[in-house]
Amino acid sequence: MPQPPSAVSRDEPVIRDRGDACPGALRLHAADDGFLARIRIPGGILGADAARLLADAADRLGDGHIDLTSRGNAQLRGLAASCGGELAAVLDRAGLLPAPGHERVRNVVASPLTGLDGRGRADVAPWVARLDRELCAEPAAAALSGRFLFAVDDGRGDVLSLSADVNVLAQGGGRALLWLCTGDGAPGIPGTAGAGGAGSAVAATAGGAGPLDLAGAIGGAAGAGSGAGAAGDGASAAGNGPASADSGGPRAVLVAADDVPRAAVAAALCFLDAARAAGTRAWRVAELPPEHRPRAADLAARLAAAGIPAEVVPLAVPQGPGGPEPLPGVVRGGPGGTAALSVLAPLGRLDTAQWRLLAGLSGGMRLTPWRGVVVPGLAAGAADSALAGLARAGLATAPDSPWRSVTACTGRPGCAKALADVRADARAVAARATGPLPVHWSGCERRCGHPRGTAWVDLVATGDGYAVTLAAAGTAGPAHRTVKTSDLAAVLADARRTDVRRTDACRPTSHDAAKK
Repeated sequence: MPQPPSAVSRDEPVIRDRGDACPGALRLHAADDGFLARIRIPGGILGADAARLLADAADRLGDGHIDLTSRGNAQLRGLAASCGGELAAVLDRAGLLPAPGHERVRNVVASPLTGLDGRGRADVAPWVARLDRELCAEPAAAALSGRFLFAVDDGRGDVLSLSADVNVLAQGGGRALLWLCTGDGAPGIPGTAGAGGAGSAVAATAGGAGPLDLAGAIGGAAGAGSGAGAAGDGASAAGNGPASADSGGPRAVLVAADDVPRAAVAAALCFLDAARAAGTRAWRVAELPPEHRPRAADLAARLAAAGIPAEVVPLAVPQGPGGPEPLPGVVRGGPGGTAALSVLAPLGRLDTAQWRLLAGLSGGMRLTPWRGVVVPGLAAGAADSALAGLARAGLATAPDSPWRSVTACTGRPGCAKALADVRADARAVAARATGPLPVHWSGCERRCGHPRGTAWVDLVATGDGYAVTLAAAGTAGPAHRTVKTSDLAAVLADARRTDVRRTDACRPTSHDAAKK
């Protein structure tokens, strides 16, 4: 029976014998349905003109669809082997290829509703744009793996559970916390762990919860010992914060908001130095041997050398709920009384007609790490009718949509390793297999694109059905060795209603470990 993916052990570093093979816009990946291009879109923020050019490329060069990834990026499939030059020219014209040598390392997720709903502690969209420019301008950053990830959270806690290597969390007073992770994806925010992906324990509004209150967790380096004690087990606000061997608890650095972009790039360079010293060719921070993982003090020293003031502070588990992903629906409270729309692409796939419809509603769109799209800047009075139009076009527009928290890999016929057409099987049972827990359909044991930061129902094709397991951190709850496709709806519905609070399976998982 296929086993759930296991977490990267903090005591057993990963030894890489090659560079990562992640596809990019210039490095195409061969698949059974043609070549694949992955286009990085930092923060998922995309202008309307660029979006239209991307749709034109999908129609002319690809299969007429655009896939959304779990990092808020876009993929084109069905490309010809000879189209690389033409695709690069289109992407350059769209402003999506600002630094060819860095195109695979521009992996930045950000709070999708930042600046759009009156929540959060800061509008971090400008931080993302500056971070991208700083990243592309730093020659050494080109050595980062295509899997290295930055997360920029506006304070609501929505992207902190996504296993990022460099985490930024906005604070009040024009400041931000910054840390390098030491573990993969621990969902340490009360109210979201194990449920954030499904929404069973989160606010039933498109805006989600308010900002994380870390006011009591950070002070100065002096007088903040109680904050460190609150997370003595090494958990952080996101559960993947820095564990300092000499501090007794996790630590972060506190920097001015204006310094966040430069500081985040410096953190990435700190990782590269550590990876070279370790000699393990690590792709991600969590893969480093424990003795080589950068401490907050190391990062602060690097920032000071770069002229960036930084203070090492304890980082404690915040009290109160963290923020969920944007729920489908109308999001009110935008600048000047504007509204935004939040929708999901069923199984993360849009045809170009749907894509163009989204791009034409306002001046841009935001792709989310939950394979959704946020359209900002609509007149409040036009939002409901626009949402209804998106529903007619086949997008998920309501919080109770059966497509919420249902994801799948490519499966057959696009992937040679897949043992089933997982998307077709998912469509066949989606309406009859709803439940609080997320579910991910995988065509093979690699489990490409599975959820992070939450327990989920893990379906893996076996050739004569599916193995169904409650998965997290290599442990398993109720499981069925092989379930025939005809019996999947009932078994899946039952599994998605499992109370993870009564199991020991709700712990972090590592996507990278599953794909080593």
